Amino acid sequence: MFERNAEFGIVATDGPAIAPDLRAAYQTCREITRVASKTFFLASLFLSPEKRRAVWAVYAFCRTADDVVDRTAPAGDRLASIEDLERKLIAAASGHATEAIFIAYADAAQRFAIPLDPALALLRGARMDVTVRRYATYEELCDYCYLVASTVGLLVSPILGYASPEALSYGITLGRAMQLTNILRDVGEDALMGRVYLPAEDLERFGYDERNIFEQTVDENFVELMRFEIERVRALYAEAEPGIELLSPESRYTVRLALSLYRRILNAIELNDYNVFTRRAYVPLRSKIVTALGVALVR
Repeated sequence: MFERNAEFGIVATDGPAIAPDLRAAYQTCREITRVASKTFFLASLFLSPEKRRAVWAVYAFCRTADDVVDRTAPAGDRLASIEDLERKLIAAASGHATEAIFIAYADAAQRFAIPLDPALALLRGARMDVTVRRYATYEELCDYCYLVASTVGLLVSPILGYASPEALSYGITLGRAMQLTNILRDVGEDALMGRVYLPAEDLERFGYDERNIFEQTVDENFVELMRFEIERVRALYAEAEPGIELLSPESRYTVRLALSLYRRILNAIELNDYNVFTRRAYVPLRSKIVTALGVALVR
């Protein structure tokens, strides 16, 4: 079941044989996941081979949409690219995939009965990233987080397996928490692309002007704002955590590890004195390994 992974010192094999062209398609998705999200990739290694490949396929599709959004091309070109992704997705759902990512995604969707609607909703969120650059309220931001992140939970839930439909609502909450974590970590990077995800109502509440974000100002008001946002996200992780027990037993460790690693990004922001402009918050490899061991001990 396992082979050595040079990055993490963890081993994971492909499991039962699959057709060479399908294996190559999944390998493409594996590499996209490994390069783009070391945290997500590490957590996925503890799934069974078939589930692991399917999760990689879902991630690769989602990442491809995200990469289109972040291109420097004109908005019209990016929107056209998202339309192209949607056409390919629908074609793949009908058994007409021609590109590696969609070949793998179509196979995973068939094996695990992954619904199409959440993937289409995710592409609606991608369009928002092109056309919407400000959020007035936390409620508006949560709606956006549902589209770009909670939908991922709905896509992977059939792969992970769950005992009750109630698990889906917990997955929605966890997706929102993870996306908000990304937003807090990437305040500076998003500002460079002209985006401000922190709700305007929160900026006003803490007396921190939007222009201060573009000026990379870390003052007392910003620190208080970030403390508030971090605690709100921590509450979402706590709300989502009980849902792990509703998942298939073999999938619980993977999801608990992913939750634990993402939650530690909030700690990293604090350790960086809330400077999310010039210091990127991340969880070092040593801490990831310690976290993985700790999660294993409390299972």
